[in-house]
Amino acid sequence: MPGTNLTREEAQERARLLTVDAYEIELDLSGAQEGGTYRSVTSVRFDAAEAGASSFIDLVAPAVHEVVLNGDTLDPAEVFQDSRITLPSLLAGRNELRVVADCAYTNTGEGLHRFVDPVDQQAYLYTQFEVPDARRVYASFEQPDLKATFQFTVTAPEGWTVISNSPTPEPKDNVWRFEPTPRISTYITALIVGPYHSVHSSWDSGDGRSVPLGIYCRPSLAEFLDSDAIFAVTRQGFDWFEEKFDYAYPFAKYDQLFVPEFNAGAMENAGAVTIRDQYVFRSKVTDAAYEVRAETILHELAHMWFGDLVTMEWWNDLWLNESFATYTSIACQAYAPGSRWPHSWTTFANSMKTWAYRQDQLPSTHPIMAEINDLDDVLVNFDGITYAKGASVLKQLVAYVGMDEFFQGVQAYFKRHAYGNTRLTDLLGALEETSGRDLKTWSKAWLQTAGINVLRPEITTDASGTITSFAIRQEAPALPTGAKGEPTLRPHRIAIGLYDLDATGKLVRSERIELDVDGELTEVPGLVGTKRSAVILLNDDDLSYAKVRLDADSLAVVTDHLGDFEASLPRALSWASAWDMTRDGELATRDYLALVLSGVAKESDIGVVQSLHRQVKLALELYAAPDWRETGLAQWTDATLEHLRAAAPGSDHQLAWARAFAATARTDAQLGLIAGLLDGSETIEGL
Repeated sequence: MPGTNLTREEAQERARLLTVDAYEIELDLSGAQEGGTYRSVTSVRFDAAEAGASSFIDLVAPAVHEVVLNGDTLDPAEVFQDSRITLPSLLAGRNELRVVADCAYTNTGEGLHRFVDPVDQQAYLYTQFEVPDARRVYASFEQPDLKATFQFTVTAPEGWTVISNSPTPEPKDNVWRFEPTPRISTYITALIVGPYHSVHSSWDSGDGRSVPLGIYCRPSLAEFLDSDAIFAVTRQGFDWFEEKFDYAYPFAKYDQLFVPEFNAGAMENAGAVTIRDQYVFRSKVTDAAYEVRAETILHELAHMWFGDLVTMEWWNDLWLNESFATYTSIACQAYAPGSRWPHSWTTFANSMKTWAYRQDQLPSTHPIMAEINDLDDVLVNFDGITYAKGASVLKQLVAYVGMDEFFQGVQAYFKRHAYGNTRLTDLLGALEETSGRDLKTWSKAWLQTAGINVLRPEITTDASGTITSFAIRQEAPALPTGAKGEPTLRPHRIAIGLYDLDATGKLVRSERIELDVDGELTEVPGLVGTKRSAVILLNDDDLSYAKVRLDADSLAVVTDHLGDFEASLPRALSWASAWDMTRDGELATRDYLALVLSGVAKESDIGVVQSLHRQVKLALELYAAPDWRETGLAQWTDATLEHLRAAAPGSDHQLAWARAFAATARTDAQLGLIAGLLDGSETIEGL
């Protein structure tokens, strides 16, 4: 990270001393086609709490030409050093600063990124500021709790378009002067500049408001841009989020810009979301890819409220920012009327949670609430724990307080803190008010510890199959060597699903019990005296974050009937339980392979199928007994070819099985088939 690191203590002191009012930023990008540097002029008004105090503003620039503070010209050679401009002898109350600098275009995806499209040889620019990179483009108080309004004026080449947080104005002589934004943080300001292709529409609210919508990409991708599908997901998100948040969309318009060489999935710039342009699909992809893209679109839209309207005070709550957006985006897919992906919690269990479980069992694991003492710490802790485990634990929090109570608390939170900054305790306090739950103990157990609990059913029955005792045993996480923290038992809100085979051979849920699990052993007296079901599934509906074990009787039924679950989520949870048991050495790889081969043909969820492909390959390569590994790989590869030939032509499953076959093909005949498919001498209908 170029530039001076910023510590939390420095940020707290600067926030204590300063209140920032407004930025006016002028950028001359007329030479962007050639690259190099550009002129950046920043004027900022701010108040200081103490006369004579000193502070600093952040700037990463090859050259600083002018620094004027309250009418006094300061020597850049004296006040500009290590990406900071010292601001001495501040006035009590209003201060005004002007900084003139040359800033540099980048090709690293930080600051103002510049890309030349090899198709049309035109330059395309976009900014990426999270975490500390607004300072690469303009002088800024680079921390999330120093919000201000931002007014951009941009000079751009003839024929280009400029997009920012505010609605795009009509240019005059290639100069674009935007209206000031609402009060936002520096890291969500944005500029996207170039001869972009665009499509426009709107979202109309039930109370008569109309929000302009825009989608942008490079002209070379325009033929692949499925804007109708993207607008449909976006409108569905607007409908659902405004209802659940009970707060009107807080910005004047909403643009989504598909940009090249993007380092992440997307970025929640206020009203101007940037998205990696790999999501403009240029070849056939499975429906799972469309589902992931839709979740990304909804994730960034959710940030307009949680993250942009109300923003974390410091980066230690970055996990909450991302987890909230992930939870609500997937909930929108699951519950919004007419959603194309009502099975999104199955996808979440099979993708995000799998990522979280994997990350949480590495020596690098850490508590969700990591210590973020400076900007370097943010980059180290921006990982699968931040995103995936955080979202999983937030789902558990929703179950713990109740979904209705959760959204009631969120509504109060938005109204109370609009255009301001908060800490985790502000959200938890609102949820305590609506739910009546004490969340202090919950927060400590879940957010300040690492690792995954194991939940096991302990069941006894009599000769007639009647349950005589039922308990859930919780095991503390087995932390890997080198991991920080102590093994902890946690409070869990879970459901127990009881499944039986119906007359058609389907495994259907006959009963569901929801309860709190706490401590080492939790008795479940409500099931004593009832007839034992064929499959007893702990953590049904995937409410908590834990490894779940199947008892011996349930595992036997699942081995024969896993593909017969009527619903996709219990199938995914059973697949996950079997995988965890395999990874943890409680189920042999050959038995896991047998289970997959028995049930995968009936698995309809393409995301689950693709995950099983990855997991079987991993188990065979890493966990199988060495003297059996080649036998297992041969069995699996033969099965992938059988499924490839049996799959419906042109289906997602056919494409997934083709990739699985190619991943482990090893005999001359198998490799010859792949070569033939590539050169056209072999054909499989639909592939």
